[in-house]
Amino acid sequence: MPNQTSRKIAVIPGDGIGPEVIDAGLDVLNRVNDARKLGLAFVHFGWNADEYLRTGISIPPGGMDDIRNNYAAVYLGAFGDPRIPDMKHAADILLGMRFQLDLYVNYRPVKLLNERLCPLKDKGRKDIDFVIFRENTEGAYVGMGGNFKKGTSEEIAIQEDVSTRKGVERIIRYAFEFAKATGRKSVCMSDKNNVMRFGGDLWLRTFEEVAKEYPAIEHFHMFVDALTMQMVRAPEMFDVIVTNNMFGDIVTDLGAALQGGLGMAASGNIHPGRVSLFEPIHGSAPKYAGKDVANPIGAILTAAMMLEYLGHSAESAIIENAVIAAIDAGETTHDLGGNLGTRAAGAAVAGRLEL
Repeated sequence: MPNQTSRKIAVIPGDGIGPEVIDAGLDVLNRVNDARKLGLAFVHFGWNADEYLRTGISIPPGGMDDIRNNYAAVYLGAFGDPRIPDMKHAADILLGMRFQLDLYVNYRPVKLLNERLCPLKDKGRKDIDFVIFRENTEGAYVGMGGNFKKGTSEEIAIQEDVSTRKGVERIIRYAFEFAKATGRKSVCMSDKNNVMRFGGDLWLRTFEEVAKEYPAIEHFHMFVDALTMQMVRAPEMFDVIVTNNMFGDIVTDLGAALQGGLGMAASGNIHPGRVSLFEPIHGSAPKYAGKDVANPIGAILTAAMMLEYLGHSAESAIIENAVIAAIDAGETTHDLGGNLGTRAAGAAVAGRLEL
């Protein structure tokens, strides 16, 4: 858990549907915070597309240092606005925080909360309950590469994929430590080292070396194409999956589909013991903004994940149980088969908190 000298949470609602779903999550957080006397203080940051278009500034001077030094966590909505085609503000803010705060763990639980939400035949809650850890600060997303003769018929584009021993080892070790701490029986590492030979070799060698330190935990390797097939065919075979930045980006969306869709998916961007970032994974969905139709459950489960990281596991479980109860009662948005809007669906969860 992070340094407890701060109880402040930076709230960055973002763009599109972000403010709507974060409002629903904050309603739940405030009720839990007040009832259980957690002492958390939620501070709003106006970092979004509107502010960028008005000022040309994504993050004000000193903003990242302020978060790094004075906050326990960041609760984030989503970024993306069609008025900014290159999404510069989104990259500056989201990727900026991931890289500058060294949030090397992307934590994605894949947990089915109600069997009717699963798109797979004959699969239920006992079958879909695993965790994906995505390396979050290296790989193909470091922005290294370039274009030669850009805009011509002879253009060459180079995109570099970067892996370091330090980066690979720490995410693999985190996956094994998580499995050990939570009683998970296996860790699967996924890559494509049959064609990506250099980075893949580093990943596989490191995985095998770290695995020797955890003899009680089964470990196995799968190519990412085989992984995606098995996630659909036999999701029950997985406990913990660890993979690189790009493959993790893809397979976590598949995981979200298994649990009911992107609107159900929470995520954490973590550096253990430091300020970390928590966000639903669904994106800003501009065409749905302001229509009161977005599913708030991903944002609410993200709030629960953030509380767990801050050391409030009991309160996190209270929120998850309230979400399950609301889904069981059909008190959901249309994507989950209900007829409620964003605000009403959030209120349904808040009303079921057993505080």
